[in-house]
Amino acid sequence: MPGSVRIAPVFAVLLGVSGPVLATDDPWAPPASYYDGVFGVGPALKAQLGAAMSAGHIQRQYGDYRTAARFIDTDPNDPARILLVYNRASVPAAWDSGVTWNREHVWPQSLQPGSASNSTSGNLGDPHALRPANPSINSSRGNKPFGFAETTGSYGSLGAYYFPGDLDKGDIARSLFYSDTRWGPALGLSLVDSFPGSNQMGQLSSLVAWHYLDPPDEFERRRNHAIFSPALNPIFFTNNRNAFVDLPEVVWSVYVGQNNDTTLWLGDAPAVPGPDGSSQVDLVLNALVGDQLSGAAVTLNKDGDDGTYFAVTVSGPVTASITGRHNAFPIGGPDARPLFVAPDPALADAPGFHDAQIVVDNLDVTTGAGPGMGALDADDLIQVRINVYEPAVASFDPDETLEELLLDLGVIGPGAGDAVSAFDLFNIAPGPTGAPMDIELVAAAGDTDALTVAFDPVASLPAGAGETFSAALSDAEPGQFEAVYTFHAFNDRALFAQPGDATELVLRLAGAVGSDCVPDLAEPFGVLNFFDVAAYLALYTAQDPAADLNDDGLINFFDMSAYITLFNAGCP
Repeated sequence: MPGSVRIAPVFAVLLGVSGPVLATDDPWAPPASYYDGVFGVGPALKAQLGAAMSAGHIQRQYGDYRTAARFIDTDPNDPARILLVYNRASVPAAWDSGVTWNREHVWPQSLQPGSASNSTSGNLGDPHALRPANPSINSSRGNKPFGFAETTGSYGSLGAYYFPGDLDKGDIARSLFYSDTRWGPALGLSLVDSFPGSNQMGQLSSLVAWHYLDPPDEFERRRNHAIFSPALNPIFFTNNRNAFVDLPEVVWSVYVGQNNDTTLWLGDAPAVPGPDGSSQVDLVLNALVGDQLSGAAVTLNKDGDDGTYFAVTVSGPVTASITGRHNAFPIGGPDARPLFVAPDPALADAPGFHDAQIVVDNLDVTTGAGPGMGALDADDLIQVRINVYEPAVASFDPDETLEELLLDLGVIGPGAGDAVSAFDLFNIAPGPTGAPMDIELVAAAGDTDALTVAFDPVASLPAGAGETFSAALSDAEPGQFEAVYTFHAFNDRALFAQPGDATELVLRLAGAVGSDCVPDLAEPFGVLNFFDVAAYLALYTAQDPAADLNDDGLINFFDMSAYITLFNAGCP
């Protein structure tokens, strides 16, 4: 029909339906086909929900609940006990004629046709409309309607109205929605926003508000399934469900209107959703092998005044702090909450790259508010990339780990020009899983005026890559020089919350500046003395080519004569 939104197939796809029973990790989900006939909006949707909840319904009697409560309202911590409505007290499940607990009609029997006896069926005997209660609390509630929307805290009377308490206000609302929808057409029951009269209950606006403030919890969802299922409730199962627990998103369309104005989007202001309401956040989580993988929070925002339910679906090796389809934003203006994403800790056991997705779906079924709102609000996506790296490996050599390097710049003459030599710094971690690396110069000692390095800090040097730098010996002053330059290399500090300890790389530089004439062969340079003569004699005796001063290819008396001449002249 025009303007309608089909619910059941969407519900099935979200929960991964395969075959007649839901193939899902959710143990309280309905069978895949249970809501097949539900696809409309407004009154048509309400009628379809009523038909789904009526089909195959096995009605039970009011007296049955004395035994059935132990299977339906089971204390999750003790199967021999049950949880009571309003105060959530845990009491023995065994029926003792109403001394420990009695049967509360959420829709008071005085405000519906007939009166309850142990053989009564219909809404008066329907376990979806009954709850176990403390007798004195049940008595104090009497037949009061429920209100007001803004009330919070514990249960109790509010003049002519009653507040069920924060833990049960949503449960009570959905019980009344059920009775109105399942039994209203047959019994003349209706929900009103004024003080109720015969066959009426309310106040409706408070019930709707509570429905969004208190989504179905694990206890309520199990309870709904236990009423339905022979597996949990083998004697008194009803084969019918409360649709407003299974499909809480339909409440707005059934009880409020067709123009839900909500838009959900991800990110921090001033980010805004697209025209269709969609948004995307790209989340990158980095860690080193063996470290703890850290998660991150993404802000989930709601624009609009109305309330809405939303689903969070996770695929890939991450968890999310909000999951499933029983999540809601309340009525009343823009809102936001953190959605924390955590990677599987086991991913840090080995290097590798992993992808995951988290999809947020606004489940409202109405389209009247227009594009980007309600059912026309497109899905929002968190795209997660998890990178687990092997640690970076710093070295002066491209093939093996070398953390200390001696670089001799030789001997130069004063004013002859600086001596310059290159050196390399490498990240020899294996690619592509090796971590990128930062390098910085942290210390310089020795003759750093004469021996210098030209170096700029390195950020994110990829695995398998290197960068070249230079060292220089200044020709300004004669002498013998040494200097030590110390570098620290880190795993990329912009990527990793725990980059680890620094690797220390040590560069040792040496060089000399001497006379620019041949006889000045030994320290102290710049002075001609016996040590220079001895140095030349050693070269001459060894027939070293450096002793061939006249460049005739021979080392003989003429070379010795040339050396003596230069020495006596002071080597001009």
